[in-house]
Order: sequence, then C-alpha cells, then structure tokens
Amino acid sequence: MSITINKIDHVQLAMPKGLEEKARRFYRDILGFVEVEKPEPLRNRGGAWFTLGAVHLHLGVEEPFSPAKKAHPAFEVHVLEELKRHLSSYGVEYSVDDNLPGANRIYVSDPFGNRLEFLEWL
Repeated sequence: MSITINKIDHVQLAMPKGLEEKARRFYRDILGFVEVEKPEPLRNRGGAWFTLGAVHLHLGVEEPFSPAKKAHPAFEVHVLEELKRHLSSYGVEYSVDDNLPGANRIYVSDPFGNRLEFLEWL
C-alpha cells in the first residue's frame, strides 16, 4: 500500500469554551484571517474557523483547556518587519528568535496562550 499526502488541510488549536469573540478579535481583526462558517453539525461544539490565503485554521473548544506552549503552527510571511510593526500597534507582544539559519522569525501567543510562529525566509 502506498499512501500519498498532498498537503495539510487545516491546523487546529484549542481554546477555552465561550471565548469565540476573543478569538475573532485576534485572528480576524488583528491577524486578518477571514472567519469561515462552520458546518451545521459542528456549530454547537463552539470554537471558530478561519482562513487566510491557503491557510485554514480551526479553533476548537477543549475542556479542560491547556494552551499549546511548545507545539505550534508556523506561518510563512512576507516582510516580517511589517508584521512586527502591525502587532506592536495592537499591543501584541512577540519574541524574536534568531536560532534558525536563513530565517527571521518571531513567536506570538494567541489570547489563550497558544504558541504561533511567524517566519520569513531570507
């Protein structure tokens, strides 16, 4: 048997119950993702789905909630310096990590403490 994986369809991160508006403010209003309506059978589970270009990000309610501090999605961006200025204008803190040769990158925590990586290849 030969298995072929074409691409990652989406990444899912966990979030606490009832904080969808907080998720929207961060992912939609600050990062520029577009919210996608969840299919009817999944709506009562809470959470929110977002997309930006080819990236699909799902936030699912997890109880008890525990943020992903090490495991994380990494988003490749164009002109990381612009993103850093944008994040700073919204008061979003980030940490610079220069340990990956050939890349500029930062780490951000979403409102729930999940780790997000943003990088630009040089």
